[in-house]
Amino acid sequence: MPRFSVRWMVALLLIVVVGGAFFFCEYLIYFPAILQCAWPKTSHARAGTEGTDGRPAQDTAVRAMVLSDTHLLGAVGGHWFDKLRREWQMERAFQTALWLLRPEIVFILGDIFDEGKWSSQKHWEDDVRRFHRMFRHSTDTELVVLVGNHDIGFHYEMDWFKLQRFEKVFNASSTRIVTKKGVNFLLVNSVALHGDGCPICQSVEKELIKLSKDLNCSLQSLQPGGGATDGCDGSQLFPPSSPIMLQHYPLYRVSDAGCTGQDAAPPEERHLLFREKYDVLSKEASQRVSTLQSPHSHTHTHTHRVSKVSAVQLEETETVT
Repeated sequence: MPRFSVRWMVALLLIVVVGGAFFFCEYLIYFPAILQCAWPKTSHARAGTEGTDGRPAQDTAVRAMVLSDTHLLGAVGGHWFDKLRREWQMERAFQTALWLLRPEIVFILGDIFDEGKWSSQKHWEDDVRRFHRMFRHSTDTELVVLVGNHDIGFHYEMDWFKLQRFEKVFNASSTRIVTKKGVNFLLVNSVALHGDGCPICQSVEKELIKLSKDLNCSLQSLQPGGGATDGCDGSQLFPPSSPIMLQHYPLYRVSDAGCTGQDAAPPEERHLLFREKYDVLSKEASQRVSTLQSPHSHTHTHTHRVSKVSAVQLEETETVT
């Protein structure tokens, strides 16, 4: 009898240890990891300082979280167990971050799906359903999604059907301005910025020119004697602040040679040359985008690395995640 009891005690202890380890590794581990993150202090938030809408600057600071390249696996190349592991980890990380950090707005900068470029309507609907389950959020948080090459295909695979399918699901144009507490975020469909005159490219560039004009007119309205400005009749006015430009493809740069930081590319990869129109936008497209609008900063993704580099002929700093 004692031997039987000891065996059961050992078995029970083993179950508790294994179960506890599983629960910690698959659920609790996200809390200490994300608790290491905190919102940066705004240096301009001093007493008496006002934001663009007249409120104290600390009240106008926006808690924005930027994600990208979730690559939800599809029906063709995704194994069921790989899907299960990846999606569970992404869901737990996202939900824990929402609970602890409470961002006001979350941006996902493209490549939400891995096989959007070729998935059938049935598989597309299944991928979308899983996305909404994983990235569910409260009404206090706004979720903004931007298109990437895996969502609608690389430039020469992209067509109106895939683009409109994406825009319909997320109920938004792929090139638009999102404003939060006086901060303008300019979202650009960078897959259509090859400058070759394709119909989608022309549509995106036309919309980008219009939004750039609206932003410039908004800034001019802040100047003494502003209001009606030449060429600004009928323009949509936004809060008078330089935008933060968000897109999937990075602006042109030769390589990651100048990049540093914990999440930068490994040293042996930093000197690998980027291919224009594949890894990064072309130099001409980058200069054209920068000429249209002088943003406060650029935030891009696509390369799956983090870096801060100087943009083409700009003094601003771009953040690539």
